[in-house]
Amino acid sequence: MDTEAELTQRGHSSPDTGEGRPRFALWGRRALPGWRAFLTWRRAGVLGVLCTTFLLLISNFVVQPFLIPSRSMEPTLQVGDRVLVNKLAYRFGDGPKRGDVVVFDGTGSFVPERAEGNPIGEALHGAASALGIGEPSDTDFVKRVVGVGGDDVVCCDAGGRIKVNGVPLQEPYLYPGDTPSKVPFRIVVPLGTLWVMGDHRSQSRDSRDHLGEPGGGMVPVEKVIGRADWIGWPVPRWGPTATGTGAATGSSGGGHG
Repeated sequence: MDTEAELTQRGHSSPDTGEGRPRFALWGRRALPGWRAFLTWRRAGVLGVLCTTFLLLISNFVVQPFLIPSRSMEPTLQVGDRVLVNKLAYRFGDGPKRGDVVVFDGTGSFVPERAEGNPIGEALHGAASALGIGEPSDTDFVKRVVGVGGDDVVCCDAGGRIKVNGVPLQEPYLYPGDTPSKVPFRIVVPLGTLWVMGDHRSQSRDSRDHLGEPGGGMVPVEKVIGRADWIGWPVPRWGPTATGTGAATGSSGGGHG
């Protein structure tokens, strides 16, 4: 009798046998998948942060995607294209050349200086733009370099062509049916600045539209973000942007701004 009572008592009190172990094992089986899911999501979150940080670093210093928001560079670039902007193109002593397609900050030249807004909102918008998933800043523009520092740019000659340092430009990139410019002008580009125009001249607000404003429509070279070398999206449009096409050859003056 004593042995039977001892076994009965042990069966209710021992954590190793009877009802105690199944409860523990059941809790463990329920908890373990939850911990595994938590660890999986945690790893995924850390990996996502690392990838985003890496992409932002690449975007800030090497190559930045840029979403084309308007028709001003058709047919070279179309609305919705994402171009890859080479930020190293002008970092080692080289400068923008005639014919280069560049992305630049137009603050102070194309748009007036403005008061700072919400820093958090601007930071989030800047990050989205840098990753190519958001609209570009309304101060960023993409245009083609027509004149660099020291160039004499005239529109137009008897054949309706723009002349740079007396040499007519051949501009095969112009939008079909567009003239080189309906606005006559003659300017000498100050050193350290650029004269830029869109390829779709009738749809482009460019240096011509700011002739009478402070700066005269000239873009300071230090405001250039980089050179738009490649169309990265959509896939059917993969390819170079034909940077440099149509630059005046044999003209006097330097090739850099």
